[in-house]
This record gives sequence, structure tokens and C-alpha cells, in this order.
Amino acid sequence: MIPCQRHLFDIPEDVAYLNCAYMSPILLSVRDAGQRGIDAKARPWTITNNDFFADSERARALFARLIGATPDDIAIVPAASYGIAVAAENLPLRAGGRVLVLADQFPSNLYPWRELATRGGGEVLTVARPADDDWTAAILAALDERVHIVALPNCHWTDGGLIDLVRIGERARAVGTALVLDLTQSLGALPFDVGQVQPDFMVCATYKWLLGPYSLGFLYAAPKRQGGRPIEQGPWSRLHAEVSTRRLDYIEDWQAGARRYDMGERSNFTLLPMAIAALEQLLAWQVDKIAATLGAGTESIARRAAAMGLGSARQRAGHFIGLRFPKGAPEGLAERLARERIYTSLRGSSLRVTPHLYNRPAEIDRLFEVLGPML
Repeated sequence: MIPCQRHLFDIPEDVAYLNCAYMSPILLSVRDAGQRGIDAKARPWTITNNDFFADSERARALFARLIGATPDDIAIVPAASYGIAVAAENLPLRAGGRVLVLADQFPSNLYPWRELATRGGGEVLTVARPADDDWTAAILAALDERVHIVALPNCHWTDGGLIDLVRIGERARAVGTALVLDLTQSLGALPFDVGQVQPDFMVCATYKWLLGPYSLGFLYAAPKRQGGRPIEQGPWSRLHAEVSTRRLDYIEDWQAGARRYDMGERSNFTLLPMAIAALEQLLAWQVDKIAATLGAGTESIARRAAAMGLGSARQRAGHFIGLRFPKGAPEGLAERLARERIYTSLRGSSLRVTPHLYNRPAEIDRLFEVLGPML
């Protein structure tokens, strides 16, 4: 177990922030890295040609380590929706084909598939929320040769309902289905290995469980998908882009691997150093240890909630719990919690409680002290 790491964050003593699935606080080291980037931009004469490439390659390599990939497999993107758009641009959907998604899936992993289905004469097939919380079985039951693309998270964003991506990946390959993942609500808190799951594309924004900045993310593209069409035509992803004297050669060839999918202005002198600092800390902690620590915490929350008559998903990710109220959430619950400086999220019918290493047991006590009288 990892001991409480609150000293590494700027969180006031009276704040119980149990809402990492909404947006993580950033580490002090991440804030300092961003400030150094701002200072550099204030003095642009200190920024060299190499600075446009060094941090992007460092960030790419760190993210690759996190998921068991190589730097060539990684593109730098501004958002999960951008990465899903790249996937939709490069995956065929033939007439009559299906794109499989979950009920109440996060919109950025739905809208591009609706658009693709409309253009290609296909359809979006939605897997209904299973009564037994077994998303994996429900997905497998719907995943056949008619499904050309299956687009999923690792856990449901409303309540943490868990999906076995290894089994889904095996079935997808067996029936010839492309697998696209948005891991924004799990990566950094739940172990993931591309070699085991073998997705075609996987994207993750950094501002949640990667403890990084807003407006930055990473896209994994499988080797077989790295020769596709980017949605931008920027110069920095071209071959020899690092050689400033060759910019006006207008080289058509791309840099190696997934770099062709990089966003424009990827060399953000503030955001990239922040992401690097966050990734370095996650790798130092080790994701499996983060997952074990957070899992023990949410299991304790689940037991206390059950004793008060509250439910939660029977199969859920360890870092994530959505408390279910048999008679619906009490009116004014979110506002009452906020008045007590306890921060959670209501998502659908669940009170989403998502702590991290900065939380202490006393904060969970405070949560239940407020919940008890309202039930």
C-alpha cells in the first residue's frame, strides 16, 4: 500500500476532494513544471529548435512505458475526442456494419461513431446496462461479425462498472472487429497493457487519473494502424522536421510510427512539461500499487455504504465507486456535501466517489456523517 501522498498536492486541510473522476488536482511538481514552461514562453529567446522536439519525445516515451508500448506507437493529442476522431477517420465501416457502444457511454466516444455510421450506411448498436452489472458478458453477447468497430472504456464513467478488455480484445480479433478504447477514466489508476488487450486505437486525456493538465492527451495506434490518414497536416510530424533548414523542402513523408497523428502545436511549452512530471510520478508509484491502494479504500467505502442500505456496481474498477440510492439520491445532496467542503459528483443515479492517494480516512468519515442523516 502507498501511504497518503497529500503533502505532494496543494489541498487545504478542510477540503475532502473525492472527485478525481471529474478532474484531478495536480501535483506540486506538475504545477512547478508548468510554471517553468510559462517562464520560458515569457522569454522566447531562450527557446531553441531542440525544445520543439525534446519534451514531446520524452512525454511520448513515458506514456509508452505506462502501457507497455514503444514511443513510435504514441501520438500527442489535445483531447480524447481528437483521438477518437483519428480512429474514426481510419477505420472502415461498410454498409450495414455496426459500431458497438455502451448505454450512457461518454459522448466523445459516441458522436464520431454516429457520424461515421451516417456516412457509411451503418448503425450504432448500444449495449443496454446489464441488471447484474456484468458489462463484459453483455458486450460479448452482442459482439459478432456484424460489428465492425467496438468502442469502449475500461470502466463506465458513471459508476465504475468494469469491463474485461482482455476478453473483449480476444473476441474482437476472432470476429475481425476493430477495438477502440477511451481510457480517460482508468489509465493511471488501473493497470493496462496493450500487448494483452491489443486495441487498434486507444486514447487517454491527462487531466483525470494521469494527474496532468487539461487540453492534452495521448493516442496509441497499433503498428498496423500507423500508416493511416491524420486529421491535421502539420509540419512537425514530417520527416526531418527537426532540421530547421529543411522546412521549406515541403517533405511529404511522415516521421516514424504514430507521430503523423500528432496535433498541431504539439510542443506546448507549458502542458508537456506538466504531463512529463505527472507521468514520472505515476511510474515511480507504480500503477499496480496505486490500484491496490485505491481499491482497498473504495472497498471500505462499499462496506460502509452497504451497511446504510446503499448499493454499488457488483463488478467495478477498484479505483471507482458509484453509490446507488434505492429511492433515488436525496434532494440537495451535492449542494449539502459542497457546503461541508466534500466534493463528489452525481452521475445518473449514482453518487460517484473517486478518491486518490491524497485522501485520508477522516475524509471518508466526513462523507458518511453527511450522508447518514439524509437517507
